[in-house]
Formats: sequence, structure tokens, C-alpha cells
Amino acid sequence: MLVPIARPARIRLCLVALAAVHLLGGCDSTSHTLTLVKPRLPIDQHLAEAFARLFDESTPIDIELVDNPNPELPGVEAVKAGHADLALVPNTAAYDARVAVIAPLYPSVLHIAYRNDGGPTDVAAGDAIGDLTTRSVYAGPPGAPSRRLLEATARRDGIRPEDINYIENGDGCAEVIVVYTAVLPEVPAAIRQCGEYRLFSLGTPDDIGSGRALDSVTLMNPTLKPFVIPAETYGDLTPDPVVTLAVDNLLVARADLQDPVVYDLLSEVLRMKPALSASRPALFHHLSDQFDTSGLSFVMHPGALAYLKRDEPDLYERYSGVAEVVVTLMIGLISGIYGVWKIYSIRRKNRIDAFCREAFELRDQHLSGTMNRASLVDALKALQERAYDMMIHERLAADESFRIFIGLTNDIIADANGQERQSRA
Repeated sequence: MLVPIARPARIRLCLVALAAVHLLGGCDSTSHTLTLVKPRLPIDQHLAEAFARLFDESTPIDIELVDNPNPELPGVEAVKAGHADLALVPNTAAYDARVAVIAPLYPSVLHIAYRNDGGPTDVAAGDAIGDLTTRSVYAGPPGAPSRRLLEATARRDGIRPEDINYIENGDGCAEVIVVYTAVLPEVPAAIRQCGEYRLFSLGTPDDIGSGRALDSVTLMNPTLKPFVIPAETYGDLTPDPVVTLAVDNLLVARADLQDPVVYDLLSEVLRMKPALSASRPALFHHLSDQFDTSGLSFVMHPGALAYLKRDEPDLYERYSGVAEVVVTLMIGLISGIYGVWKIYSIRRKNRIDAFCREAFELRDQHLSGTMNRASLVDALKALQERAYDMMIHERLAADESFRIFIGLTNDIIADANGQERQSRA
């Protein structure tokens, strides 16, 4: 037989059921899909594809690669315009408030390759690379950091940027190749598509920090860092160490991207560092949440900054130790002052006790007949004057003990005068 449930009980059961559904729904993490604009260089595209593949359905973040609406512009322009959420940007890009940094991912290294015609390997820069107005040059797409650096160098040599013999298609066989890219095993094959090349070195490893021209470049461009590609890293392409420049490749996002989403994204990137390092050990080995934020081209995204400061103590924790020390010192100071005051009070009370004993001794001498009334009164008056003088000079406290002493001496004087009047009567 079914027992009907009363209305209040049914209401309570409904509320419990709704609460249970809410709790179960809260356990389901929401997945966010972010769009990453494809880089312009083919090698960087492969890196972006490998990076996006790591974010599968098991992660709270899903990354989808999208084409740049305007391939002639850097990927950061797509982020500024809102066509993409994320982009890989060199740390030399111009500041824009619409873009914020999530983290530096890996260094992008300047590769200057020139076709080796079998000549000596220790020739000067101009002899090795040749005349840029006649030799074909590929320096990345227009606006690329490598092209801007090449044009700045050419200006110092008296070559106008418009006179450089550029090949716009990266698949073309250029005699000089100048690109920023990561140090990867695929680089030699990409460079040697049209013959034998060698990497040009900007100096020797001993030149770094010696005040030579390489140091002037990094001084005037603080985002650039000296970088040494060790000998035989690329086989015959690098028979000797190659000194060049590197710049951090940044993962940037729209500045208005939600803070919790960026927080989760940076958390997942750092969590998957072992997977990144396994695929590209030389590239992502130094990926960390410990980096200098002061040298970035863009401001840090608040969500990324919150993740970096997640373990830092709050204001109370930071200053609680100092506050405890201050409170302890204050308590010790107050206790010490109170102790000194108590000792000083006891000493002043001991002085008034001595005056009281002296008054009793004078009374006893009068009662025993060894001191007459006049001498007693004079001695007590003198004793009172001494007490008042010490009180004025704060050697006695004007407290209840002092008033008792004055009252005592006045009573002894009054008793002595009364006895004198009775003896006369």
C-alpha cells in the first residue's frame, strides 16, 4: 500500500533533487574553443599544428587553427582585428593595447644562409653574402622581423631597402636566405632545396660581451639576445659555431579574452610541457612560468598574471610575520615600561614608609619622656617639610600613602598638644 506524501515533504524532496542536479552539473567542466592564426612561415606552421594537436577533448581548452584573413600581414593583426583569439608573435612586434601576452613559448633564431660555391669559409660578411642588390634574397614575407633587420643593416651599408633583390616566394631558390625560425631538424632540408648553403655567423662566441658590433645590436634592440648554434647542429651547414641573434616567440591573445579562459590555457600549456619537450626537446625544454615580464613587447594578460602569482602570499600572509614581531616588541616594551614604573613606585613607597617609621620613633621618644612636646612638634614639622620637598621633586608620589603620612604626623602633633593642655589644667 502506498503512503501519500504530504505537500511539505514533497517540496523538500523536489528541492533536494534540484540541488543534486545542480551539483552534478557543476562537476562538468566547460570546454572553451580558441582559434590560433596560422603563422606565415611553413616551419612555424608545423609547430603551430603540433601545438594545437596537444589540446584534445580531454583538456578544458581546445585550439583550432584558422587561416589569416590577410596572409600578407603578420598573425598579430588578425588578433587585433578580432579574427582570431591567439597568435604566435616575435617579441619584436610593436605594442598594441588590443594584444596581451600569455607566455614566451620558444626562442626564434635568426638564420642567415648563403649559397656556398666552394669558396673559403673564413671570408668577410660582404664577400660571403655578396651584393644584396644583385643576389636573390628571401627574408620572409613583408613586415617580417628578419626582413626589417636586414633592411636596417642594409641602410647602414648604403643600400636602399627597395634596391634589395627580394624573392617573395619562400619556395623560390634564393641565393641568400634570412629568416627567424626555431632551431629544428627540418631547417637543413628546407634550406638545401636549391643547393648547398652555409649559415653565416655574426662573429665568434668570444665576441659576445666583448663590446663588438654584436653587442651594439642587442644594446639598441633589448628584445634581441645573442645566440650560438653549436657546431654540427645542422651537419655540414654549420661546420663551426654560428653566432646569431634570437628573440622570444610569444603566445599572445586578445586583451579582452576572459581571464579564467587564459588562466586555464596557461595552466594547460605548462602542464603539457613534458609532451611538448618530448616532441621538440631543444625547443620547449626551457618553457617555464618563471620569466621576466618586464622585457615583453605587450602587457601580460590579467588571466596569465593571475596564474603566475597563484602561489604568492597575499597581503596578510606577506606582512603577518612582520606584524607578529612588531606586536611582540610592543608587548615587551609595554611590559618593560610597566615593570620600571612598578619598581619606581615601590621605591617611592619605601621612602614614605621610612618617613612613617621616623614619625613613630619621634612619638615614642615623646611618650618615653626623652623628648618634650616642642621638640616633637618641631621635628615632625621638619619631617613634613622634607616630605613635601621630595614630593615637589617627584621623589615621592602624591598618593594615598603620602596623605596617610601627613595625617599621621598631624595626629601625633594634635595628641601632643592635647596632652600638654591636660597637664596644665
